[in-house]
Amino acid sequence: MKIRIRDHVAYLPDKLAKVALATTPRAQLDLYCVAPGQAQKPHTHADQDKVYVVLEGEGRVSLGAAEERLQAGEAVVAPAGTAHGLVNDGPAPLLVLVVVVPPPPHA
Repeated sequence: MKIRIRDHVAYLPDKLAKVALATTPRAQLDLYCVAPGQAQKPHTHADQDKVYVVLEGEGRVSLGAAEERLQAGEAVVAPAGTAHGLVNDGPAPLLVLVVVVPPPPHA
């Protein structure tokens, strides 16, 4: 399955946009479109690992008590059970490819 990511970019005025790109029984691929000032509140997945890969822009990812500043070309892994969240505190839109393994039950 080929996915042209640029065709799926969509920003919402009031919250980050989570765009589902693909789901298999073993993995979920999403695109987060995060406008400046938008954020994903810290949360935890008991049984899923999450990988954030920044395609464009820059922002901060929280991992437990730590924070990592990420920019295009960088990634961070949030292992299952680790609180994680994302914020675009930069001046430009933030595009993040997100892989969740295994996919959540509601996917």
